[in-house]
Amino acid sequence: MRVIEVERFGGPEVLRVKTVPDPHPGPGQVVIEVKVAGVLSIDTVIRRGEAGHLFPVTPPYVPGVGAAGQVTEIGEGVDPSWCGEWVLADVDGGGYAEQVVATPDQLIRIPAGVGLREAMALLHDGSTALAVFERVAVQRGERVLVQPAGGGLGSLLVQLAHAAGAWVIGAARGAEKLETVRALGADAVVDYSEPGWASRVGPVDVAFDGVGGDLGRAAAELVVPGGRYSSYGWAGGAPVAVDEVKPDVTAYGLEQLHDYAPGRHDRAERMLRLAARGAVRTVIGQTFPLTHAADAHRALEDRAAKGKTLLLI
Repeated sequence: MRVIEVERFGGPEVLRVKTVPDPHPGPGQVVIEVKVAGVLSIDTVIRRGEAGHLFPVTPPYVPGVGAAGQVTEIGEGVDPSWCGEWVLADVDGGGYAEQVVATPDQLIRIPAGVGLREAMALLHDGSTALAVFERVAVQRGERVLVQPAGGGLGSLLVQLAHAAGAWVIGAARGAEKLETVRALGADAVVDYSEPGWASRVGPVDVAFDGVGGDLGRAAAELVVPGGRYSSYGWAGGAPVAVDEVKPDVTAYGLEQLHDYAPGRHDRAERMLRLAARGAVRTVIGQTFPLTHAADAHRALEDRAAKGKTLLLI
């Protein structure tokens, strides 16, 4: 089978196609024929060697912590009902591959009415979006800023905040993304690549920030005393640290992501149920063949990606 291997830390060019033996399940394991693999912004940060303090890996390694496909083989001791099931696999690595090995506790059955691509877009982004949203406890009538609102996770936060009755401001880059964000339920949109964007947002009760850097600090400054700032990524610069946020604002730093491992599958299943009944929808902006994983990483790093980025096998 083919996998994508990071041969050394560096730019997208270090992602190489490699042929390795097909896997076979050991006791308590299953093999999944992968149809869709998820690509996360953090994948690019890890590949550059900039996230060792949070996600220690050593090259060579196969990236990817999520895959969607069909269980084709089961090992000794595995419930036979898993064979043939269409599932999400929440694995510790190795997702950029034609086949992955997993244990049943890493699997989530995909409900009827949800496609493989949509399910893959909800496995991690959906679970994390729900976690950061519930920690902040958005209230009806609050002004909520989401950036980047056009991303896979941000687009879900826009929908969750809208459903909670908040006044939602979606910040993104470019007219196409802003149009998508407005269609998802944002009450106002702003292009944060334009000078003076923060003054057009005004004060907010809550800021969800997946950008970091100067844009993240600007978002944190907009939060009113008694409000909440939540950092969940650093797509555009170093993450904003808790001690950089005003003392009269409750801040949740990037470290909060480690708190969400327990209950991750439960939250993903909740988001899948919402998707099955049409209460949330995914934005899948671009897909790439597995062998073009480097192009997927470039799209994320160039901030050219809209919504979720996926690899198709």
